[in-house]
Amino acid sequence: MASEISEIVESTRGDERSVGVVCTEFATLFEPPHELVLSAKGERLGPIQVAYETYGRLTPERDNAIFVCHALTGDAHVAGKLARDSAKVGWWDELVGPGKGLDTDKYFVICANILGGCRGTTGPGSINAATGAPYGMRLPFLTVGDFVAVHSALIKHLGIGQLLAVIGGSLGGMQVLEWAARFPEQIRAAVVLASAARLSAQGIAFNAVGRRAIITDPHFHDGDYYSQETGPNHGLALARMVAHITYLSEASIEKKFGRRLQHSDRFAYELMRETEFQIESYLHYQGTRFVERFDANSYLYLTRAMDYFDLAESYGSLEAALGKTSARFLVASYTTDWLFPTPQSQELVTALIAARRHVTYVELKSPYGHDSFLLEVDPLAKMLDPFLSQAYAAGPSPGRPPAPLL
Repeated sequence: MASEISEIVESTRGDERSVGVVCTEFATLFEPPHELVLSAKGERLGPIQVAYETYGRLTPERDNAIFVCHALTGDAHVAGKLARDSAKVGWWDELVGPGKGLDTDKYFVICANILGGCRGTTGPGSINAATGAPYGMRLPFLTVGDFVAVHSALIKHLGIGQLLAVIGGSLGGMQVLEWAARFPEQIRAAVVLASAARLSAQGIAFNAVGRRAIITDPHFHDGDYYSQETGPNHGLALARMVAHITYLSEASIEKKFGRRLQHSDRFAYELMRETEFQIESYLHYQGTRFVERFDANSYLYLTRAMDYFDLAESYGSLEAALGKTSARFLVASYTTDWLFPTPQSQELVTALIAARRHVTYVELKSPYGHDSFLLEVDPLAKMLDPFLSQAYAAGPSPGRPPAPLL
């Protein structure tokens, strides 16, 4: 089993709180005839490759594992570096590592690329073994429930009977909620950040604009662009620009950019100039960088899964869904997050109280909008330390499934 768990291969010089250089591991799950039965239409999908990384060490009792669910465009690389000479660290590197909020001296942290993604886990760009060609838009419809089913299977594959905690923000938070409802005995604690039991109409609207930008790009080719010289890069960049606006707050945009011009101190009065203002240049930069690392088809699949997620509708009510588990919850919202505003987090808390679940709630002050859970790490780390320590000290939850035989 040890060979199936990625380990730290060396430390990064000069940073004692870094997990160092890590490697991405791959697991093959749901091999025929045991394919994953998908939630939406009962279609079957398999085999499924899953890309994942782990940090820290699993205890002999296998009771200190924490699973991180990434947001819409994240991946398995949550901390450290993938190469010694790389300048890029994982997307939550400030939170994961020795002595940090997710302390790898205490906990065994796992993060996996989401089903339908484009960073190593089976998605639209993966080769369909039955045809020898990329799935493209022929990949079956995916739901948040399917994402969590794959995560759950990976945990079993790693020989872990019950997780100490599952943590995630935004779409990652939706996965945490679904995990608590679908596999209630598999987790002891749940951390939901800047998320909700369903996406608002406004959120669905922004996703719709992004998808429209992609599918109307002349290089989209009905999703079969993998063999083409170029894909729907313009549409994907535009989708990212639109989405990125929702991740920021008005105050943060105003403070960082205001109405400052990019190239001059005077207006050019040119209709076709794309980067007159600094904010325009910033959004174009975000769009360009995004095209370099993300797949347009994956964006379509994942945003649609996010749109369809509705925990109350799936389980009858929020109280019924969240009352299935004995896990304790930590729910956090942010004052300037208008994509997942505070009332949506408070709705979760009300349902948890009605279900007589152990819940801690806090609204954190931050000027950074929806991105606060990624950028304001220190306040989050201060909450996680006592919350996780208490969950760990409490021991396994009732109804713990037996640890898999190794």
